[in-house]
Amino acid sequence: MGAEVVNLRQKRKRAARQKAAETAAENRAIHGRTKGEKQRDRLERDKTERLFEQGRITSFPANRKAEDSDD
Repeated sequence: MGAEVVNLRQKRKRAARQKAAETAAENRAIHGRTKGEKQRDRLERDKTERLFEQGRITSFPANRKAEDSDD
């Protein structure tokens, strides 16, 4: 019939340690990469950006503007 006694201070410390361990694992995954891995990722990102920019229309052709003004 007795309830389990919980030490809240210990529970908070345990939760803080768990959160710190998760944050550390995330940081190791993000920042714990070799120079080659970082360079590879940068090159892939640059290539993707170039491919995306190739499809961008910067201005309309001259004959297209003439067609739009007749409408």
